[in-house]
Amino acid sequence: MQNPFDDTYFMRKALQEAEIAFDKGEIPVGAIVVIDDKIIARSHNLTELLNDVTAHAEMQAITSAANYLGGKYLQNCTLYVTLEPCQMCAGALYWSQITKVVYAARDEQRGFIKMRTQLHPKTKVVSGVLEAEASELLKRFFIEKRNLN
Repeated sequence: MQNPFDDTYFMRKALQEAEIAFDKGEIPVGAIVVIDDKIIARSHNLTELLNDVTAHAEMQAITSAANYLGGKYLQNCTLYVTLEPCQMCAGALYWSQITKVVYAARDEQRGFIKMRTQLHPKTKVVSGVLEAEASELLKRFFIEKRNLN
């Protein structure tokens, strides 16, 4: 029997977080952290609300997951995020020793790949899961933002 809790299932949960960010006027990026098919952290961008450039969805998820686990390392955990992590978030993911990162859309300008930032050598990366949905949400956000200004 196939496990219903696959990367697509969990990316849909991250997209729900991105929708929450969208509704709050935040750049619509959502993230969740999973261990043993259980979501232990949910987050979305909070940079506008908190006036904090470090309040990216991934940073919020890392902190929440570490608090849940009672330790700073996220071994055996998977981060699902709707946009490729930036250099700052990739650095935090490196130090967290997260086992797997799954992202939807590439960030061609500011993503960790473009910036040549390394994740932990043991971290597995999967890209493009629900990429079209995540990209569409981001495009819609920026179109609406431009039309308001």
